[in-house]
Formats: sequence, structure tokens, C-alpha cells
Amino acid sequence: MRSTDAEVVIVGGGIAGASAAFHLAALGHRVTLLERGEIASGASGVNAGQIDSVGWGHAPDLQAHLTAGSVELFQQVQVDHGFSIEFRRSGGLQAIATPEHSDFARHRVATLRARGHEIELLDAREARSLEPALNPSVLGAMYSPRRSQADPVLATRAWSHLAERHGARILTGHEVTAIEPKPTGGFVVQTEQLQVVAPSLVIAAGAWSGAIGAMLEIEIPVVPVHGQMWATRSLPPRVFQTISSVESTLAWDRERRTMPASGRDDGEPPDLTLREGVRVTRHLYGRQRQNGEVIFGGDRQLAGWSATIVPAGIDVNRSHAAEICPFLASVPTDRTWAGLMPFTLDGKPLIGRIPNRDGLWIVTGLASSGFGRGPMAGKLLADALHAGTSSPILDEADPARCVREAARG
Repeated sequence: MRSTDAEVVIVGGGIAGASAAFHLAALGHRVTLLERGEIASGASGVNAGQIDSVGWGHAPDLQAHLTAGSVELFQQVQVDHGFSIEFRRSGGLQAIATPEHSDFARHRVATLRARGHEIELLDAREARSLEPALNPSVLGAMYSPRRSQADPVLATRAWSHLAERHGARILTGHEVTAIEPKPTGGFVVQTEQLQVVAPSLVIAAGAWSGAIGAMLEIEIPVVPVHGQMWATRSLPPRVFQTISSVESTLAWDRERRTMPASGRDDGEPPDLTLREGVRVTRHLYGRQRQNGEVIFGGDRQLAGWSATIVPAGIDVNRSHAAEICPFLASVPTDRTWAGLMPFTLDGKPLIGRIPNRDGLWIVTGLASSGFGRGPMAGKLLADALHAGTSSPILDEADPARCVREAARG
């Protein structure tokens, strides 16, 4: 087995890991990234490509940094670095279908605007002026002009290419099989082909972060959540914004208001659409890709490590999409796909140093919005590792709140 060394080893080639690799390399660190498949072969490459943001606001919190910051980073990759990632600051509409949705949206928009965020409440006429395909029965929409979109695979790979430009080694087809802490500090990370020795290790393995943690005898409370999507054939331009619905936003807001700070009492993550096979809400998000495909998805449920399609969920999601954009009712599904997303039990990300383990860092738990928040999550992690300490903005994402030493039996 070959042996090599680095300053930082990153395990995971999703968008957060690739961004961390680029930003660490740009800061002068010798970085090796190990990915068991190809770059963007996990959740970062199979999502809708939506990038959520309502701007920085008057007092930016972690969510503002992850969303508004990531929009700026996507823009830099395409405009400043010259990568064609199909980035477009298209804006996004969240459709309002019922009076209850309308009441909730009015309060939400007022709250966010008071904090300096960029969001508007549109009536039906204004919403259909922006998105003519909307159902005439829609009562209105929340409109976020900073919501954006990009191609997930192209964008994730752009960060890995940028990392390589700055000297990082990006090694695909390298599944980590063992990690051993060195008695003198640092780690020995092994794949079937290679052994890498480094003083710092970053776990960026998405839904598989818990398995990497187990190699180090630590428990990382990240669970795989099954998500799935469907696409039409290529169509002429019909959908111009990113599209979603207020329905799930309202349901999950209610859930979180009663949820303990440590997570739900049943040990499941928040923001699911099905629990033990019973639907608790519908969730919808989608857009039209540059190649003309209209893509939608939204279902989220615990399904172990299965990434197979659940047809009933596709049917529910198609019905929901057709309620918002009626033309979709007559357009057949051309393809479907699924993936596994990393959810933490309290719904907050994990970004920072793992307690009581010198040189061990993590960036994961970005749930269903890992693509849209991953670039800034990777940058914040890189900045913290470079400085040796995390910014206060990462307090909410501190791994010390929930990462524990594994019980010894």
C-alpha cells in the first residue's frame, strides 16, 4: 500500500467537502480529499439544484451566512472563476393555496422583512405575472428575489476543480476503510489503495458521517433521510423561478415550535413528510433546468439505507406540483431518482471541531438544503480550521452539543 502525507484529509466529495478543500487549499494548506465514488455522486449531485436565500438581513445568523453566503460563492464560481454551472439568480416563489397558508405567509414575511431580509408577499395577479404557469386558483406567493439555482453536479465538481488548481489532491474511487489516531497526534486514514497521514481530518461524508465516526469510536447523530425526485422530458421554457409551496413550511414551523431543543421526543429528525409510513405533510420544490427538463421532488422519510423509488410518493408529489402548475398534469414523467440526505436529530448542522479530539473536524448535517448551504458551510469550516478556532457564528452548529464518545461494551 502506498503512503503519503497531507496537512488536512477530507473524507467526502460532496459540495461541502469540495468547498472546504478549495478554501483550505487557497489558504495554503496541503489538502487531500478522499471520495469513495465520484465527486457529487451522493446527495450533492442528485438534488433539485435550488439555492435558498432571503439575503443577509440586519444581524446575520448562521442560516443567513449559509444561504446568502452560498449564493455569493456560487456567483463567484461562475462569474469570477469562469465555470459554467448553470447558476442563475432566478428568484423563488412559495405558492399560497389556502387562507391558512395566507395568514402564515403574511406573518412570516412581516417578521423576515423586519429583520432586513429580502422577501415579498405577492397577490395572485403579481405572482402569475412572474410565473404565468401558476394555477389561477393560487391565492398568492411568498417571493424571494435572491433564491437561485444551479446544476448540482457541475457546481460541486467546479469546487473540486478549483481545489485542484490550488494544489489539493482530489482522489475519487478511494473508500475509507480505517482511520487510526496517531499516538503523537494526527491520523492515519486508509483506503484499499492508499494510506494518508495528516495532523487534521475533516469528516464531510454526508449521510455516511456516522460510519466514519464509528471508525474513531465516536457517535455522530446523523441519520439518512430518503428523498426522491422526478423529471419531465425537455420542454420549452415554462417555469422561470424556483417553485415551492407554503404547505410544508407551515407544518414544519408548527412542529419546531413544540420540539425540545435537543430534537423530537421520538428520536426522529424534524422536517419529514412521512413518519412510520403515515403522511404528515406534503413538500414540494422544483424548477426547470437549462436543458428544458422540469424537475420536482419533496418527499422525506426514514427508509434505512435504501435509495430506491417509492412510487406512491412520486404520485403525491406530482399531484401537488400539478395543483400549483396545472400544465404538469398532462406531461408524463420521463425519469425518477432518489438519494439519502444527512439529517441531525435536532435539525441543526454540524460544523466545527469535534470535542476532545485534537485535529478532528466535521461539516455535515445540512439536511435537505445541503447543496444550497454547502459552499458556505465548507468555507466556514475551512476558516475555523485555519484559525484553530470557530467563529461565534458557528456556535449553533457546534458538534459539542451532540457528538459523543461511543459507549464501550
